[in-house]
Amino acid sequence: MGLGSKGCATSPTTKRTLRMTPEHLKQLDDFYHHVNSVILSRQHPVTGLFPASTSINSHGNYTDAWVRDNVYSIQAVWALYLANKRASDPHKRAHELEYACIKMMRGLLFAMMRQAHKVERFKHTLNPLDALHAKYDTKTGLETVADDAWGHLQVDATSFYLLMLAQMTKAGSVVIYTQDELNFIQNLIYYISRTYRTPDYGIWERGNKVNNGKAEINASSVGMAKAAMEALDGLNLFGEQGPDWAVIHSFPDAVARAGSVLESLLPKESRSKEVDSALLSILSILSFPAFAVNDEQLKRRTRKEIMDKLAGNYGCKRFLLDGHQTVLEDPSRIYYEYDELINFEHIESEWPLFFTYLYIDRLFAGDWERANFYRYRLEELMVEKDGQRLLPELYYVPQESILAEKENPGSQKR
Repeated sequence: MGLGSKGCATSPTTKRTLRMTPEHLKQLDDFYHHVNSVILSRQHPVTGLFPASTSINSHGNYTDAWVRDNVYSIQAVWALYLANKRASDPHKRAHELEYACIKMMRGLLFAMMRQAHKVERFKHTLNPLDALHAKYDTKTGLETVADDAWGHLQVDATSFYLLMLAQMTKAGSVVIYTQDELNFIQNLIYYISRTYRTPDYGIWERGNKVNNGKAEINASSVGMAKAAMEALDGLNLFGEQGPDWAVIHSFPDAVARAGSVLESLLPKESRSKEVDSALLSILSILSFPAFAVNDEQLKRRTRKEIMDKLAGNYGCKRFLLDGHQTVLEDPSRIYYEYDELINFEHIESEWPLFFTYLYIDRLFAGDWERANFYRYRLEELMVEKDGQRLLPELYYVPQESILAEKENPGSQKR
């Protein structure tokens, strides 16, 4: 399931049901218990939000609700809902799963609507200090840090929320209930419409490669905004039977300019990042989740850049010379000096997350052999915790292996 560059893909789950074997029924049951244990058990009962993590460590407090992390987390629940619905809901869980997704989406909606004045201001100023916040308090949905204490302007996160809203609405779930909520969503279209010329802090939240907080125009943000505008254009957020005034409208000029800027940027992510694995979210051959790049040759060229320069045995590096959570990083500060970056060459951490994009991409493309390759690689990278097999955030080169890894990249165990 996903959203195409020409709008929402209507899910086949709304068209037909599957004949379920006992093995399929057991798989659905196993998936439910896994999703319930790993994801739904952490959903706040009042706000519907998820903490990005339960971890508080030297790299920070991750118990807040990041917009991006919440939407990605709910994708698994939404997929399981659709699978149950397509199978005629054998375990009677579709209602619970669907409304867990709606609750989270509305939790984020309430958090953002409290900042409606920022949206209005940002449309005129394009000032990062006027941006919607990128994270909220999980228990209350309120702000957690000041406007100038975080790189809040992350247009890809807002756009991804809108993209998921379009997907859920097209599949028959109603998330938007009132005219005030509808008007706010329309205002968010205005908010993201000038992403093609608005530097933001990007998916990694720190701006340019040295993490000094300098915003850049990021291809992954431009692509996600383009996809959201295309997906919502002409969509009635009250459902198929909704009134005409509940239809959302995008700006053709903004979509066209976003497409033009995106194609001019690729295969680079930004001025400082010659290539970035974040681009996998917008340019996969059949493009999960954004379907943002139309030029097949440009897709393949950018994908090849990522695979040649960033892919490793444990996942993909985020970008070249990335020092995040390497043993050489100084945890007492979040930025680097330019002449320090060379220290991280060949020892950048590798993130299994990006193998999941590649796996889903190959499934959409019908390339079963390569899809199985990524599936097996992901299974090999999992670790067991509390009876569940999970993917680590990243794998890093230990101190004693750094010299050997620099001399022969990819040779050392992480």
